[in-house]
Amino acid sequence: MARVLTVDVGNTFTNLGLFEDDQLLGSYEATTPERCTADEAAEVARRALRSIAPNSPAAAAGILACVVPALTDVWTRALGAVCGARALVVGPGLKSGLKMRYDDPAEVGADRVADAVAAREIFGAPCVVVNLGTTTNFEVLDASGAFAGGIIAPGVELGAESIAVAAARLPKIELRTPARVIGRNTREAMQSGIVLGEVARIDGLLDAVLAELAGAGGAAGGSEAGPAAAATGDVPIVVTGTNAPAMAALLKHEAQARPTLTLEGLNLIYRRNRR
Repeated sequence: MARVLTVDVGNTFTNLGLFEDDQLLGSYEATTPERCTADEAAEVARRALRSIAPNSPAAAAGILACVVPALTDVWTRALGAVCGARALVVGPGLKSGLKMRYDDPAEVGADRVADAVAAREIFGAPCVVVNLGTTTNFEVLDASGAFAGGIIAPGVELGAESIAVAAARLPKIELRTPARVIGRNTREAMQSGIVLGEVARIDGLLDAVLAELAGAGGAAGGSEAGPAAAATGDVPIVVTGTNAPAMAALLKHEAQARPTLTLEGLNLIYRRNRR
């Protein structure tokens, strides 16, 4: 199969991955601008290709997940210019293979769809994905492999920015894990509240999600359990997005970090629509 360039445009970062069949050759991250031209987006894509595959920086096809409406057409045209063919755009009309239990499936963000597709393929069902970005999103797959719904909450960066804006005497701080919960200065206290508070929130929500899945039979029979689920007998929890390995290590729940999950889902969706 020809090489496929996958692009996930988030509110804060844009992540690109180059695939050859099922193999991810590499990934590249850039800051998402408030606005840009198709030429500027195409240059980001070309930089990504040169970074990932300097000896043969080319892709014959592209697929896009974009949660910034103003940039969807920009990136669609950019990928067309770079790949020489119109890119696929995740949204209504594109086959994901997911059964949606959402009230309005059109409301589900393209990145969330890609996460769910990859999680089901790699980890089986039921499964819970935690995606860390501008927002912290949970994507929940039930025992049948359907997208059962999820959670959307402010992410840590958004929390740090909000507290610095709303509280005049509190500074904007570097987000890092503090050495202790009880901060001995303002910076430590804020790091504890923002970072460790996020950990506690995710763990607490995971408790509630897993209990609800079990109550609905989501962790019981009829599952499509993949290798991870079969090995543990538990519902796999997968963390992706910004600083996924660090966050997964802090959770009390056993969780696997998969920073490239969204890109892997995009590649799977591309393959399903090009068969």
